[in-house]
Amino acid sequence: MYQQMIFVNLPVVDVETSKKFFTELGYTINPQFTTDDCACVVISDTIIAMLLSHQHYANFTKKEIADATRTSEVLLCLSAESREKVDELVDRAVAAGGTESGEAQDYGHMYGRAFDDPDGHTWEVMWMDPAAVQG
Repeated sequence: MYQQMIFVNLPVVDVETSKKFFTELGYTINPQFTTDDCACVVISDTIIAMLLSHQHYANFTKKEIADATRTSEVLLCLSAESREKVDELVDRAVAAGGTESGEAQDYGHMYGRAFDDPDGHTWEVMWMDPAAVQG
């Protein structure tokens, strides 16, 4: 059965800094689709982050590139298998040079935290109790 994938394309100031940040979070770089101007970060079998230099990103849009450190362009949300995994990933992001974004959100059946990567893109990490999802 076909599984649809998502390729999140994000402009970054420094591709090497971004590669280092995301590998420190435990993700891998696919060298087949990585150049000096972009990095292909494999988040899962169906989620890929393409981190493009501003110059390369500009080839795909006529719009001005947002400065994610000043404006919110998108909120990216990743699921986690447990509350502990939420904390683990956000803590690793902060240790790798990211910044925690906002306060933890704890609703009992759902728990989340967020971080900003070195370019200011906000990544939320959330866990939801499977029993709550099933109704």
